[in-house]
Amino acid sequence: MERRYPLRNKIVVVPLGEIDYILINRLASRLVSHFNIGVDILQGAKLPREAYNDQRGQYYSTVILSKLEILKSSPGEKMLGVVDEDLYIPTRNFIFGEADPVGKTAVISLFRIKRENYEMLDEEKVLFSRTLKESIHQLGHLWGFANCRNPKCVMYVPENITDVDRKGTKFCDNCLRRVRVWKL
Repeated sequence: MERRYPLRNKIVVVPLGEIDYILINRLASRLVSHFNIGVDILQGAKLPREAYNDQRGQYYSTVILSKLEILKSSPGEKMLGVVDEDLYIPTRNFIFGEADPVGKTAVISLFRIKRENYEMLDEEKVLFSRTLKESIHQLGHLWGFANCRNPKCVMYVPENITDVDRKGTKFCDNCLRRVRVWKL
């Protein structure tokens, strides 16, 4: 008789490069409560060299997504890579993150959210808030949420750091209605 293993429906956070593990642990803990799902943290991995663009001085996020997909141990896993390097896609100068809903992989960058604190009083609190918002945004894509026009919704696409600070961590009512089947 063939043994069948259940799908492991969870989020797996993958620190890529030099990342603060206190931030990663805090992020994983908040993602557990936000999505009501298990969250694992993989041991840190290196950024793929082939993702680096010498001319731009940035990492091509789509290449990173394909490498994250290789790390999946179950189709039910949703992979979230966290990098401290600047990311781009060919149509944008920079991005805060990217998601591949088909491959169930996402990546966020701390590079711009970390370095543009605009003299805020509590940099650690601001950095964590921004990291959480962008993580929820990218993971939302993996559950079928689309970008939103509501600047308070977590699925709003920020054009700058002020947009990130302005939006919340929750999905707006319109987004929740659009995603009728919420299966974790």
